[in-house]
Amino acid sequence: MSTPYPFTAIVGQDDLRLGLLLNAVSPAVGGVLVRGEKGTAKSTAVRALAALMPEVSVVPGCRFSCDPLSPDPACPDGPHAEAAGVSRAARTVELPVGASEDRLVGALDIERALSEGVKAFEPGLLADAHRGILYVDEVNLLHDHLVDLLLDAAAMGASYVEREGVSVRHAARFLLVGTMNPEEGELRPQLLDRFGLTVEVAASRDTDERVEVVRRRLAYDDDPEGFAARWAEEETALRERIGAARALLPRVVLGDGVLRQIAATCAAFEVDGMRADIVMARTATALAAWAGREEVTADDVRQAALLALPHRRRRNPFDAPGLDEDKLDQTLDEAGPQENQENNDGDDDPDPGPDGGGDGGGGGGVPPQADGDRTPPPAEDDDTPSQAPDSAPDAPGRSAGAEQQPVAAAEPFRTKMLSVPGLGEGAAGRRSRARTAHGRTTGAVRPQGALTKLHLSATVQAAAPHQRARGRSGRGLVVRRDDLRQATREGREGNLVLFVVDASGSMAARKRMSAVKGAVLSLLLDAYQRRDKVGLVTFRGKEAEVALPPTSSVDAAAARLESLPTGGRTPLAAGLLKAHDVLRVERLRDPSRRPLLVVVTDGRATGGPEPVALAGRAARLHQAEGTASVVVDCESGYVRLGLAGELARELGGTAVTLDELRADSIAGLVKDVTAAGRAA
Repeated sequence: MSTPYPFTAIVGQDDLRLGLLLNAVSPAVGGVLVRGEKGTAKSTAVRALAALMPEVSVVPGCRFSCDPLSPDPACPDGPHAEAAGVSRAARTVELPVGASEDRLVGALDIERALSEGVKAFEPGLLADAHRGILYVDEVNLLHDHLVDLLLDAAAMGASYVEREGVSVRHAARFLLVGTMNPEEGELRPQLLDRFGLTVEVAASRDTDERVEVVRRRLAYDDDPEGFAARWAEEETALRERIGAARALLPRVVLGDGVLRQIAATCAAFEVDGMRADIVMARTATALAAWAGREEVTADDVRQAALLALPHRRRRNPFDAPGLDEDKLDQTLDEAGPQENQENNDGDDDPDPGPDGGGDGGGGGGVPPQADGDRTPPPAEDDDTPSQAPDSAPDAPGRSAGAEQQPVAAAEPFRTKMLSVPGLGEGAAGRRSRARTAHGRTTGAVRPQGALTKLHLSATVQAAAPHQRARGRSGRGLVVRRDDLRQATREGREGNLVLFVVDASGSMAARKRMSAVKGAVLSLLLDAYQRRDKVGLVTFRGKEAEVALPPTSSVDAAAARLESLPTGGRTPLAAGLLKAHDVLRVERLRDPSRRPLLVVVTDGRATGGPEPVALAGRAARLHQAEGTASVVVDCESGYVRLGLAGELARELGGTAVTLDELRADSIAGLVKDVTAAGRAA
């Protein structure tokens, strides 16, 4: 085994190290999520923590790490007789994002269960991580079915494996630690809430600190064992401090005044549920123990809030986590002891923020934000040239070369579900019908590899005719490998949703473009909830560009959309051709992920020779390849030309207006997208 990088040798990253150490002191804190850009020592710090964790006492020979003082009565290796435990290091188990369900929860031998009545169970990673650390690198890329299993285990403290009526249960209590790069997508809210703390990390901009990072890393790479030996004394001291804090933890007093501050803080920041209050209380207690104190102070509560609340305040995936520190300080003062308030009565008020209340920086190194509110669009005069009628795209003030400043998006809304027709085989998601590992059973086939989902009735039917020939004499069914049948299931898949957005002068009216951006933002939010990949192509002036290559990060797409300028002519054909190139490359990269093309335009095409005919030919390219498409018709006004509907027919898709896109409109709840060139 390679020598891990010493925890004490990590330069900077104070929040990261504190979050991990508090969980080492009190595993009840509930783990930590580490968010940050690539190359910021996230994985290095988590792996280094393992060497500092106190040893655990386990029942000898138990594969499920039962505590000898209170063994699990339902342990598959039990019941355990009274015996002295053996000590070993706490494990750090890594869960790969591409792991199978059996690798996570364990595998049950169905063939032996049916023929012999034996629960032959091979433990998975959850069993290995019991009473240790379960580490998930790139946790935001974890497949949904694995996330569901993690949520179940975290909620119940146990893992259940059930196959056709055969069930195995074992304890699974672990410290969940995840690292992620937000550029690659966000976490599901349910899993996000399961992390007790969150910390934001970023590379230092201090030259001397960066030099020291490089110097230490090069020294470690040249001689890992020698480098670790030079830090052995610091590692031992830190390990002893963790042990002392653990011993002190039961004696730490959490007073009523401090509890009131915790409750007031959670209420002031409008966090959902009560888990935040509990996590803050446990974190504040761990902070006091870490400092060697037997009483929790207001400073502990403040630090606990900066670690436990930012990720619980997010209302949608486009909100960056963070905390207004001025508001936090004010809340703690108001909920604190009365004498503190009296002492502060004579103090001068701090300088107010831009809107009258301090708009402080975000906790834990997070940039400041104003409660997640979007900047409103600037005030406008209805008579400005940007408000010219839609029927005059090249009117004065909106010439072909004119570029207008970006406008803010309107408030997002819940959209109708747009789905790709047919039955796919892509990654699990929530949009289109597909053959998946989970869902309703639709049939049975011979397994190609390891059996994962047994179709019991089909297996019995395959084995029944051969019982006499196999010499069956007892009550058990004689089952052989050839009899086993794999269940085929139908569920939902995630798609590649490629947005092609018209940013030309004909779309540039501020109120109109704000509504268009709000509609695209709503579709992006829907794509996030349905676990899609998204991409963004824009066109205006003389060309089209890929504003965002296909990615799982819908908040990156939202950021590009927010800063999108408008103006110029309408090269519709260029936008469709650029989208065709993007989809061609993506089909080579991921053939199983089916695309959904969403064109947001009023249908106009200007600039160059025969722009309308050229746009029609570009649209028919998508139709010929069977790309499912929908055109969001942004035309407004009393006189409508119906150009977006004509474009939808050329694409072989469907056209919807901005009003029809809303889920609560009277046009219906679901609008399926028709695919071109597909036989009925």
